[in-house]
Amino acid sequence: MCTTLIVPGLNGSCDAHWQGHWLRERPESRLVDQENWACPVLEDWRDRLEAALEATDGAYIVAHSLGCILTASLAGRASARKVKGALLVAPADLDRVEALHPCIVSFGTRPLDPLPFRSIVVGSRNDPYMDVRDLQRHANAWDSALVDLGEVGHINVASGFGRWEEGYRIFDRLARQTTGIRKRRSVHVADSGFGAEAS
Repeated sequence: MCTTLIVPGLNGSCDAHWQGHWLRERPESRLVDQENWACPVLEDWRDRLEAALEATDGAYIVAHSLGCILTASLAGRASARKVKGALLVAPADLDRVEALHPCIVSFGTRPLDPLPFRSIVVGSRNDPYMDVRDLQRHANAWDSALVDLGEVGHINVASGFGRWEEGYRIFDRLARQTTGIRKRRSVHVADSGFGAEAS
């Protein structure tokens, strides 16, 4: 089984978070650890992610929140060749992260280049870290399929997401799809069996 890199967001993910369950239940999963979870610097976080990728023969990424923005920053970089696919859950708008947390987030501007690997964005209509229009904008810019879970907050422990069975199913479908041809930009979520697009 191919390595899966678990990429948390600001302050990391606790054991009760769905990413914590993922690490325990899927033996091919590896945490991309960061030296400073509280005041992230893009270059430092990306160095850790790229080192983790280089230690593999190719890996999937399962990212949450600011980890989605980190993953998207790989577009145009040589390390992106190692990414087989990415599940990007509840991406965070950088301005909102900085407004909601008393910390310094040095992540530059939001990355909006198309991703050179297959990806699925999973989002919420009432996420405090990204409104639904921005969610759509990011998914479109990244050339990602979009799964809309409805009004479920930030898809974290606080919004009731501990062990997340649906996340496994979405990821497994993504992994199966990466054995085929790179998707066309015009593919719709409903056509892919993932559910309804946000509107």
